[in-house]
Amino acid sequence: MTQARKKAAETLAQTDVVIEVLDARLPEASRNPMIRALREFRQRPCLRVLNKSDLADPAATAAWLDFYRTNPEHKTQAVALSCKKPGEAMKLIGLCRRLAPHRDDLTKPLRLIIMGIPNVGKSTLMNALLKKRVAAVGDEPAVTKSQQTLDLAPGVTLTDTPGLMWPRIEYETDGFMLAASHAIGVNAVPEVEVAFFLGNLLLERYPALLAARYHLDVAGLDGVALLEAVGDKRGCRVKGGGLDSEKAARVLLTDYRSGALGRVSLETPATRAALLATQEAS
Repeated sequence: MTQARKKAAETLAQTDVVIEVLDARLPEASRNPMIRALREFRQRPCLRVLNKSDLADPAATAAWLDFYRTNPEHKTQAVALSCKKPGEAMKLIGLCRRLAPHRDDLTKPLRLIIMGIPNVGKSTLMNALLKKRVAAVGDEPAVTKSQQTLDLAPGVTLTDTPGLMWPRIEYETDGFMLAASHAIGVNAVPEVEVAFFLGNLLLERYPALLAARYHLDVAGLDGVALLEAVGDKRGCRVKGGGLDSEKAARVLLTDYRSGALGRVSLETPATRAALLATQEAS
């Protein structure tokens, strides 16, 4: 990560616009503060892409776009899309041109860089923009290992970068959200604990989706009881008949990550504000 950060800082010196890719289901939890520091040091404009919007709650995504547009601290251009839909990705070029009008001619090519944490879809976005597979993708962190720069269009270059994580995640809930969304690996937080966290959040905000997916009466359940119920429904048992908690956790996490549960957002501007207020008060 240290080497990737150093290389990204060097590339930013020769870049006009930063495309920062976030997970639409957890935009602030998936926003690396180091990226902001790097681009502000170079005074580079930023286009925030809330990727995987097809998996996120549409109402929450709309609230986040308004938040980034109007919040004095963040005020920046933001757009929601699914990089799996190339037609949506192509509109980013025009948005980037507006952020760097001084580079809008063939004598001064527009130089773009894609940045973000692992597994938010940076390489998928690059492939969509180039309309061909040039970067490896996968539903796991740290697939991209090194930078690559390619011609995107006449007068436009695009650099893809490895996912950058910061040294210490400040809020425990952010760590759980990142783990649930597969931005950090299974070795960082036990999957069963992540599933308990996710289960409690879903029971609070999306109980109807859980009931529909697993054909359960979820009233009165907590994260632990939910995992047991999911394990019963999916036959997650060890030899002797006991619950296979790890297998049940993977069922719940996979259903969330794939969208099988429905369109779910793990945070909203309101829940983020409440988290920050709680931290300031403590």
